Formats: sequence, structure tokens, C-alpha cells
Amino acid sequence: MAIGRCDLRKGIDGLAAMVRLKYGLDPLEKGTLFLFCGTKRDRIKGILWTGDRFILLYIRLAEGNFQWPRTAEEARRITPEEFKRLMDGFSIDPSVGPRRARPVNDPKSRRKR
Repeated sequence: MAIGRCDLRKGIDGLAAMVRLKYGLDPLEKGTLFLFCGTKRDRIKGILWTGDRFILLYIRLAEGNFQWPRTAEEARRITPEEFKRLMDGFSIDPSVGPRRARPVNDPKSRRKR
């Protein structure tokens, strides 16, 4: 998972270059899924090298947003179960519980003035 925000207008070549140049990793590592999150956190892109081709993954939530690390301090290892929950748009933070993250435009998520 790439920490922080990513320009999701990038395609496979741009994301693979980011993996190599920014993170110092090999995008041609077979079976490794590299994930990137946009500014709004309601969509992600991923690239996966299968050994002879890239697969581009794009997920966009209709409601809510992904719980995505924005800083190195927020980054942590996650279990396969937590990964599935994250991809389904559910929170993996124990303090939030097992529900979906609130939609960005949900009036309850706005601060009272």
C-alpha cells in the first residue's frame, strides 16, 4: 500500500514507475499487488505483475471511504482478513467497529458549528 495520496490519473506505466522510483521496489515482482489511494479516499488503483502481463485494478466505493494510511506513523501490517475488509470499504480500526466508514457527504459526519 502506498502511503499518502496518489494521482489516480496515472496508468500502469506511471504507477510502476512510482513503485520503482519513490519506493525503491520492483513492480515486476510476480504476485505482488501494489495499491494506491486517491485524495478523496473513495477509490483505489492497484497493479499486479503476473509474470507476463500487468493487471490494473480499480475500485470505487459508492458510499464511504477507504481507511488509508496518510503518514508513515499510520502505516501498519494488516492480516488477509483486514485486507478483505479494507477492500470492501469497511473499517479495520478496532475503535470504529465492524461497520462501513461513514459517507463523506453524511450530515452526521460533519462537525457541529
